[in-house]
Amino acid sequence: MKFERKAYRRLLDWKNDPGRKPLIIRGARQVGKSTLVQQFAKEFRHFIPLNMEKQTHKRFFETLQDVRQITDAVFLSTNTPKGEGPVLLFIDEIQESPRAIQLLRYFYEEQPDLYVVAAGSLLEFALRDVPSFPVGRVEQMVLHPFDFEEFLMALGHTAAVEALNQIPVEPHAHETLLALFHVYAAIGGMPEIVSRYVSEQSMANLLYTYESIWQGYKDDVVKYARNATERKVMQHIIYTAPQEKDRVVFEGFGHSNYRSREVGEALRALDQARILQLIYPSSSTRPPLEMDYKKRPRLQFLDTGLLNHAMQLQADMIGLEDLNNLYNGRIVQHLVTQELMAQYDMPSYKPCFWVRENASSQAEVDLLYVHTKYVIPVEVKSGESGTLRSLHQFMEACNHPYAIRLLANRFSVDRLQTTKGTPYLLMNLPYYLGTKIPAYASYFTATYAI
Repeated sequence: MKFERKAYRRLLDWKNDPGRKPLIIRGARQVGKSTLVQQFAKEFRHFIPLNMEKQTHKRFFETLQDVRQITDAVFLSTNTPKGEGPVLLFIDEIQESPRAIQLLRYFYEEQPDLYVVAAGSLLEFALRDVPSFPVGRVEQMVLHPFDFEEFLMALGHTAAVEALNQIPVEPHAHETLLALFHVYAAIGGMPEIVSRYVSEQSMANLLYTYESIWQGYKDDVVKYARNATERKVMQHIIYTAPQEKDRVVFEGFGHSNYRSREVGEALRALDQARILQLIYPSSSTRPPLEMDYKKRPRLQFLDTGLLNHAMQLQADMIGLEDLNNLYNGRIVQHLVTQELMAQYDMPSYKPCFWVRENASSQAEVDLLYVHTKYVIPVEVKSGESGTLRSLHQFMEACNHPYAIRLLANRFSVDRLQTTKGTPYLLMNLPYYLGTKIPAYASYFTATYAI
């Protein structure tokens, strides 16, 4: 079963760009990279798929001297005519061939009429063996699990998609979108999981699919450990990370005897694999945001559905009216972060949160969103405005009056004051609008003023 992905529009823009370069699609395994490119292939007269896990395909890059020879050999072996319409060459699992990665630059320089897309996971590990990465000669994008809008598209619920994209969201759409979001929050956005749910309309038979995906990640990542110790630490982290608190300490991670350095190296490797990412805080209230890598980070799993499965929370989510009541609000905070990350396809993008830590006060805001000249604080909670102590501290330090809160309630905008009397505007968004934070930030700052 194939579903529409928003990343398809990005591929169309790439195809129509006269200055396009070979494109590398990055992302963890099982997020739908190969499926997306196979769907995109219908935009071309000819499609040549290669897979670097197959020795017969890998040999083109390992034995031939230059891209012209490689192109001639590939066209000949696949019986693809030249000069009869555009050709898409797809190099899948490119991380298995460092030489193929290195040669991508020459497709740009010597074969500009050929459309070249590569896809791979764990590319950061493969780049260790690439003498010179083709910086400036390739483009890159990251594919994420389905966001909520893509989940609605997979369900074929066009009315819900239209309602989600109405700014501000209409009151009559709230209950329907909230109910659908609770389903999405439970199962997550892994394409195989979504496909099975759409076909069966039930969560009852998803257990073994989750287990298969999660076990595949466990087996895959440890292959890239640099030594036996790192392999053991990685395995320990993957098994124990779901039970860790919101912000983690490296030393003794998961009730172990592992040292901070060992855990840090393993976590950074898992972060590079995009399976378990480290989200660091910032103390900035104005652009540019500066991450503080000395402070404790949060852990962000690739997909909230996998986290729910690992923590055995999905049964508790059935019939829940407010996700903030689940696991102290950690799950909905995690999901909103995942939703925000999914709106960016740049490999360098990382969200962050805000902290102020000193002897007299401790403050923390769940997310920071940079919109033009503003850093907008984003809280994910159901507390009353009067209890938002950390948000008040942020608003007293920043250079604008805009704050966002995501909760189970309907859309509204409140005019409030901090405890010290600083006026500000708080936009309350139903938490199913996490995927629309960028659009609502634009609407908010353009429509409202103190």
